[in-house]
Amino acid sequence: MNAQAPAQPVPDRRRTEGPGPRVLLHGLATDERVRERTLALLPDRYEVRTARLPGRAEVITGWTELPNLKGRLARALEAVPGRAKVVVAHSAAPLVLLDLLHQGNRGGVDALRRLGIRALALFSPFYRRRAAEFDWDALGFYLHDFERLTGDAVGIHAGGRLSTAAEQALARRVRDQVGPYGWLGFAELYLRTPVLRTGWITAPALVIGGADDPVARPADNLVLAAALPDAVSRLLPGCGHFPLTEAADRFAAEIGDFVDLALGVPLTGGKAVAT
Repeated sequence: MNAQAPAQPVPDRRRTEGPGPRVLLHGLATDERVRERTLALLPDRYEVRTARLPGRAEVITGWTELPNLKGRLARALEAVPGRAKVVVAHSAAPLVLLDLLHQGNRGGVDALRRLGIRALALFSPFYRRRAAEFDWDALGFYLHDFERLTGDAVGIHAGGRLSTAAEQALARRVRDQVGPYGWLGFAELYLRTPVLRTGWITAPALVIGGADDPVARPADNLVLAAALPDAVSRLLPGCGHFPLTEAADRFAAEIGDFVDLALGVPLTGGKAVAT
């Protein structure tokens, strides 16, 4: 992987017209459609933007040429007019975000202030506190069961609209698009989590995930929240790796309450509600 490849411009898309800038990120091999239900439920006073990072399914074939995920994420954050006050990141995206903040804080620089970030919402994240927690079985699960995991994701997003054969074919396609480089990029970031200086990441953080997540361990959620100086953990019962699809109403309500509290917004009007 060519770590010196330059970061390319990252377009962002404004999704709502509220007064407060926000960025909604995503994880590996997903696209914007998986967020539509949650976007409709978030308080209308927010300005929600979505960043187009290399992990998006339609551009993931460029992983072998676009390894500089931290550079791309930094460009995405810097591209938001007025900067993003809250960053919401899913699955593999928190790995990139935390690594970016860790690297940015080296040398006494306040990466949060430089990027204008006041709060973080990390959902379905991957995190281990100690290197000794990684063994061959831990990584082997993600390698040998990768097609099954992508199949679960396809099934959730398809919502019963595809046949079993079509879901299996799409899961294999996603697996092949991610490829060895994409998988190794994820593994490298995951293996780096024990060295992250999480104590430097002082912004209020919500770490949220599904209590039944088969991909990112619920224990990772709890341990990451404990490692951050000002974080709270939420596990949604009966929910897996995609709370913004599986439990959009509960997820949007948690995000709305957290953002309002973290930024000191009065809890009146425009609340996220279930439909």
